[in-house]
Amino acid sequence: MTSTSHDRLLIIDFGSQVTQLIARRLRELNVYCEIHPFQNVTDAFLKEFAPKAVIFSGGPASVIDENSPRPPESVFDLGVPILGICYGQQVMMHMLGGKVERGHGTAEFGRAYVTPADARIDLLTGWFLEEKEQVWMSHGDHVSAIAPGFEVYGTSPNAPFAITADLNRNFFAVQFHPEVHHTPNGKTLYENFVKLAGFEGDWTMGAYREEAIRKIREQVGDKKVICALSGGVDSSVAAVLLHEAIGDQLTCVFVDHGLLRQNEAEEVVGMFREHYNLPLIHADESELFLGELDGVSDPETKRKIIGKLFIDVFQKYANTIEGAEFLAQGTLYPDVIESVSFSGGPSVTIKSHHNVGGLPEKMGLKLVEPLRELFKDEVRALGHELGLPASFIGRHPFPGPGLAIRCPGEITREKLEILRKADAVYIDQIRKHGLYDEIWQAFVAILPVRTVGVMGDGRTYDFACALRAVTSVDGMTADYYPFSHEFLGETATRIINEVKGINRVTYDVTSKPPGTIEWE
Repeated sequence: MTSTSHDRLLIIDFGSQVTQLIARRLRELNVYCEIHPFQNVTDAFLKEFAPKAVIFSGGPASVIDENSPRPPESVFDLGVPILGICYGQQVMMHMLGGKVERGHGTAEFGRAYVTPADARIDLLTGWFLEEKEQVWMSHGDHVSAIAPGFEVYGTSPNAPFAITADLNRNFFAVQFHPEVHHTPNGKTLYENFVKLAGFEGDWTMGAYREEAIRKIREQVGDKKVICALSGGVDSSVAAVLLHEAIGDQLTCVFVDHGLLRQNEAEEVVGMFREHYNLPLIHADESELFLGELDGVSDPETKRKIIGKLFIDVFQKYANTIEGAEFLAQGTLYPDVIESVSFSGGPSVTIKSHHNVGGLPEKMGLKLVEPLRELFKDEVRALGHELGLPASFIGRHPFPGPGLAIRCPGEITREKLEILRKADAVYIDQIRKHGLYDEIWQAFVAILPVRTVGVMGDGRTYDFACALRAVTSVDGMTADYYPFSHEFLGETATRIINEVKGINRVTYDVTSKPPGTIEWE
């Protein structure tokens, strides 16, 4: 589903690790944008896409090297504003008649400070209210001569052309990365750029909802759709959107693998059956899954068993829905972007991030992916637009393999029951202290170790558990949440007192990297 009814901004990706952050900044400004690898952006593509503005991302290459990434020359003849960032600035200068060099003493990595030139431009409205602006640099090469028509509007100690512009053509170029949070005023720069490009901020979830419903109806017609409902935010929002579009043509299959949190299956099934009157198959196959996992301790083997069983179970129930021709899933825009091979050339196609493995091919189904243009925060906004409860939309992410990867070592029903109860107490504590929405993800892991304890006058020999809570923007990196000692002490006391089977509580203070968010 590609948007055609909105003004569109094109981000040409040259391989930067933070290109997605550019798109997120723009979406926050209600500007519709798409990221496309440079090798896919041809003259024909530009003509069809018809962007209202273009941004060149950063990247790891050097424009000095042979066969370095370039946009097509025709991009400069579109007559639209262009913003070049880091490598994007260098490639712009290089192609338009400036000069880029590799030299000692001019590289900048990390925090830097840009000071203004005498002249001011609209791109920098709201900048330089103080003497200088903090920015984030990450470059080895440097622009040694700007292209004809460009002037300098900001400098840093190692980047004499930190901000340049050709005002006659509305071409702008910066050596730093305004999209990262280490450039505190970066959002203002993007805001100014889209404003001077004439964007009106028409990318709203209300508009998207109407457009998505129309496109779903066009794609599906009168055919039936099946949806794998996990109970997570993505699949839930996709299901409600599809139901609004096609009603009883949609059937959801909720596979209960016995590895869910406390009361989770009942809550999900109840919400969809009672509040949305949505056709739903509750496939309780917990005995099957737990039986196959009996005695298995290797984390990768656990994942493979769960993944294979999920496909088999889903297919079994989906086959009972006569005439189904489409499979719906909650693919998000980051999945689409990350599936593109940056170095593979235009012929490389986007692979599917199937929430249900290879089922579309195996079952001969066509895909419906109504969220594939959205970031996670936009999915939550769409969920609000669709009327899902705020408490549900704001739920922390939950992994597909469920509690299996929060139970290192062998999985047993006893350990799962202990884990569910401990996790419920922990989350209750976080909510009571008003911290839930500050945290990206929080959970308990039950450890494959027993420890000696004393409760009353008796000796205990029970499990230890680890509390985990992290802050993150997108889950790619994460920091542990800095709970107070008072909170941790209170929570540990509650878990030990209320959960039979645990006598020791620890807190995991590992960031990602080097650790992962989940334990397995």
